[in-house]
Amino acid sequence: MPAQGGDGEGTEHAAAGAEQGGTRGTGERPGPRQGAQEGSAAQGDAPARKRGRASARRPSGRERHDEKITVYVSAEELMDLEHARLVLRGEHGLAVDRGRIVREAVAVVLADLESRGDASILVRRLRGR
Repeated sequence: MPAQGGDGEGTEHAAAGAEQGGTRGTGERPGPRQGAQEGSAAQGDAPARKRGRASARRPSGRERHDEKITVYVSAEELMDLEHARLVLRGEHGLAVDRGRIVREAVAVVLADLESRGDASILVRRLRGR
């Protein structure tokens, strides 16, 4: 599916819902799917997932997502994100939406935090160093 000007979430969710017989737009959510998706663990593994996630953490990529957050960004940050999307497409041949870029970035930063702790880029930036 080609990337579009938006973050692709709407079309991604709508297409996934249609493929799975979802009830998009009716306010109803489809029931739980059978089997775990790639990169997710069974619910019984929750305590075991706490440590050792850095090597197992994989960005979710192009799949249906059941959870959603809203993040407000400045106009400059949004332009930077869109620029990155266009560079990925034009210079690297990767047609990805902004949501995928954000998920990848979050996975990288969280893996760095898990492995490096106090020396991680996230801790250093949040502390202003």
